[in-house]
Order: sequence, then structure tokens, then C-alpha cells
Amino acid sequence: MSANQEPRDSRPTADSAFLKACRREPVPHTPVWFMRQAGRSLPEYLKVREGIAMLDSCMRPDLVAEITMQPVRRHKVDAAIYFSDIVVPLKAIGIDLDIKPGVGPVVAEPVRTAADLQRLRPLEPDDVSYVTEAIGMLTEQLGATPLIGFAGAPFTLASYLVEGGPSRNHEHTKAMMYGEPELWHALLDRLADITAAFLKVQIDAGASAVQLFDSWVGALAPDDYRRSVMAHSAKVFDAVGGLGVPRIHFGVGTGELLGLMGEAGADVVGVDWRVPLDVAGQRVGPGKALQGNLDPAVLFAPTKAVETKAREVLHAASSLEGHIFNLGHGVLPSTDPDALTRLVEFVHTVTEVR
Repeated sequence: MSANQEPRDSRPTADSAFLKACRREPVPHTPVWFMRQAGRSLPEYLKVREGIAMLDSCMRPDLVAEITMQPVRRHKVDAAIYFSDIVVPLKAIGIDLDIKPGVGPVVAEPVRTAADLQRLRPLEPDDVSYVTEAIGMLTEQLGATPLIGFAGAPFTLASYLVEGGPSRNHEHTKAMMYGEPELWHALLDRLADITAAFLKVQIDAGASAVQLFDSWVGALAPDDYRRSVMAHSAKVFDAVGGLGVPRIHFGVGTGELLGLMGEAGADVVGVDWRVPLDVAGQRVGPGKALQGNLDPAVLFAPTKAVETKAREVLHAASSLEGHIFNLGHGVLPSTDPDALTRLVEFVHTVTEVR
């Protein structure tokens, strides 16, 4: 803990429903937040981002703070999530990449050889000073509402670097993983260090929890995850384990990996919409809270249908040690923001302890 940090349990966020659920303690209501709650579904976001490139917006503390706060003001969610992108730390250490609209992160020179690893230098706090500044602004505005920091997991970052951008089949990534295991592990080891350093910056600046996004790891079979990925995710969780904040692990299409993802060291395991939460709880095992898992597409149905599906999620979560209501993936861009606001109010109302 930095010399100027107050103890975690004395912060105004300590008794929030979100952090209580992360710690598997009794809650006044089921806490709610949404992945991608800050973003394209909000007209106020589109207005402030107009004419500003994605990566540029991530490096402007005033803009980051405003965008992060927008869904908190509108939806009354129980936690904010820091507005950024998983490739920001890679950009910060000098990797030539850009986020192309409609495509995603594109890397100018993919990482394919041992020599390419030299471009992945350690991340220093000064590389992302704008993150520290933005989180300082946010914690002041948020008060008792927790801020979630986040980063991309080593496998998902490696996939972008090796493929050169988003990939449906991860051909180059798997070719390296199977055919050049020493190079593969060296790459993920470096990425684990970079990711851990990025999370530490956010925690030191005031983030109350952190989430590790492994967006593409669902492309792997359990044995491959165990052999080639799990230790590197565990290294990230271990690196921040003594900093006093809950650690969340989330991936898409990871139903077969849930037990292993829990073993990697997170306090909370995120579940996508494909696996009911009671089943997910059995796969993850005791000692973990779960987060999820309404299908984001459900929000396009009439309100009554959304409420019915939300009740199903809450019912499936009723036997869990701790539950944070979320979607099973990010908010879809064309989602009606009012549907999200109504959903937050509904979950709070039906789960309120009276």
C-alpha cells in the first residue's frame, strides 16, 4: 500500500453492496453494474466522444472521468468501471497499434518471434500518468460508489499481438502456443507483468476492485487453458492479491473453463449467459462469488420479458455465496439506455432486504 493511501476498509466504498457481494457478505440488495455500461449505448457518450479517436479519449483524464460517471448518474448502478481499453497498456509501452472503428485493435507489426518480445518492455506508472489523474478525479466524484479498474488478460492480449488484430479462429496464436511453447510462455509472462503493473496503478490511484477480461480465452479447451494460460492469469492475480481489493475474472464462452478460472485466483468469477448461475456455482466451487449473467440481447425484449429473465437469473443465483448482477457480456451498442435504468431499479427492488 502506498504511503498516502488510506486503509481499504476505512474508505467510503467499503460498505457498498458491490464490495459486500464480492466479499460474500450479506447485502442490502443485489448489486448491479454492466460491462460496457459506459459507451455507445448512451447519447451523452456519443456527444462527448464526437471527433475524438478511441485511444485519444482514453488518455484524457477529464474525458475518462466524464464518460465513467455517465452510467452512474443515469442508471444508478452500484459500481462504476473505469473507461479505457484493454490495449491501452500496450500502447503506453510503445506498441504501434490503433483501434479502428468497426474492426477493433489493429497491431502494425504482429509479435511472432523471440526478437519481437523485446518490444514488450515493462510498464512504469509514469507511462499511464493519465490513469492516475483520472481515477483521482473519479474517486472524489463517486464518493461511496466503488470504481472497478480493469485490464486485459495475458491470453487475450497475446491474441491481438500475435494475430495483428481480432481473429475468429486464432490461427497464429494457437500455432505459437502448440508449436513454440517456450516463446509462447515467454510472451505471456511479459504480458502478465505488464497487466499486473497496469492494475496496480489503478489500485494505487483508488480503484476499489479490479476485473481481468479474458475475452477470447473461450477459444481454448480446458487442457490447453491449464497447460498454456492458467499460470499466467494466476501470476496477475497473485501480483495484486495483497492490495486489499476484490479480483474479478471474466471471459466469454468459458462455460467449460469456469472451474479453472476460479482456480486461477480471482475472488469473483464472471459468467456469460450460456451457463445458468447455479450450474456455474457448482463448476466454480465454494469460496467464490459469481457475477452475471443476463443475455445482453434480452434487453431488446419488452420490459415484462426482461423482468422475467432477470428473475430467472436471480433465482439461479439464490444459493450462491455472493452474487453481483450483470450481463453475460457487454451492453450492445443499440441498447435502449432506459431499459438498463429500468433493469437496475427492478433488481434493486425485488432483492431489497426489508
